[in-house]
Amino acid sequence: MDTANLERYLDSFGKYVVQQSRANLTKGKKNVDKSLYNCIKFEVENTPDGFSVKFFMNSYGSFVDKGVSGNKKIQEFVTWDNRKVASPYNYKSKQPPSGIIEKWIKKRGIKGRDNKTGRFITHKTLSFLIARSIKLKGIKGISFFQRPLGLGLKKFGKEMLGAVKEDIINSLTTVK
Repeated sequence: MDTANLERYLDSFGKYVVQQSRANLTKGKKNVDKSLYNCIKFEVENTPDGFSVKFFMNSYGSFVDKGVSGNKKIQEFVTWDNRKVASPYNYKSKQPPSGIIEKWIKKRGIKGRDNKTGRFITHKTLSFLIARSIKLKGIKGISFFQRPLGLGLKKFGKEMLGAVKEDIINSLTTVK
């Protein structure tokens, strides 16, 4: 049976989720160097059981999407089916590396100041303070991928049977 309509429909679903995820990254200001933005991709795969749509992104994309709980505060994220769930990731005893945060500070152009004197503090000191804060409070998840996935399933799920119906009708009319 020819499944061109269904494949085209699943391709549209994948493009929608990727486009919306990228837009959410930009709106959430999590798009400093565009590495996560550029690596979000999808693939429609024909399997023996049917079709599957697989999404790919850098491994840290899951941390940005779902957040990371800290020692003192549990972070939550919104799943694709609109439930609030605690993040599966957390900091226990270690904090994020200061060197990576220092690079992030430089890319963003952030300058820290001392509260008492008002003088600027070094990037190294600021990165340590931010890392310690992240360890305690965690990183808030923005559900940049979960929301579009849920909206895509809601939007495309209803009309998917129409694409299957078209494929069946096309295969019946061509087999004579």
